[in-house]
Amino acid sequence: MNRYLPLLILLIFYNPLTAQTGPDEDQLGAWYMYFFTNTFGDGPFGIQGDIQYRSWNAGGDLEQLLLRGGVTYRPEDANILFTLGYGNITTGAFGDSDATTGESRIYQEALLPQKLGKRFQLTHRFRYEQRWVESQDFRTRYRYNIFVNVLLNATKMEKKTLYLALYNELFINGQTDIGDGRAVQRFDRNRTYLGLGYALADNLRVQAGWMRQTTVNWGKGQTQLSLHHRW
Repeated sequence: MNRYLPLLILLIFYNPLTAQTGPDEDQLGAWYMYFFTNTFGDGPFGIQGDIQYRSWNAGGDLEQLLLRGGVTYRPEDANILFTLGYGNITTGAFGDSDATTGESRIYQEALLPQKLGKRFQLTHRFRYEQRWVESQDFRTRYRYNIFVNVLLNATKMEKKTLYLALYNELFINGQTDIGDGRAVQRFDRNRTYLGLGYALADNLRVQAGWMRQTTVNWGKGQTQLSLHHRW
């Protein structure tokens, strides 16, 4: 019996030691975001981008710092907006660790707005990313997001408009092999969001809501506070 005692002890303590393989799913995180867009005069070109600080908790435990921007192009007489952009992302480990991972990303996207009746504003976003993640092989990813704004007290988005904001976004990895014998699933993640927005001005909106992010390994709730600015 004595010779099996070390193995018995290992089995008893194995689960507690290895249970924390991801973030605490019961801990509510927070994302603070600023989105901006601008068109150069009356021409077809412009810029868009966003700055996001994402925390595993209410603040202080870095999940991601995301800096992203791109050049936009709107073809004449076409209800579509194309973007070619670049993003720099710093991802932090959950918990007490200060370890971070860097990523550079080039992306192309198409935005297709759509109206349903007088109060429903839909936007379809298709995005393709080329990703250089630290300590991984080159990767790509496909994303589709459907945004829905429901205007509550107006029939167009203008100053003092109150609206309900919803979206769902699906992420699909282009490759499963990421190098050194490591692999990921084809499905990367899904995000579902519900929030409330208010137009402070014709070109400035604030939004607050809750988002559920689900990956292969974990699912977690996030509060979101965002500012949407059209110059």
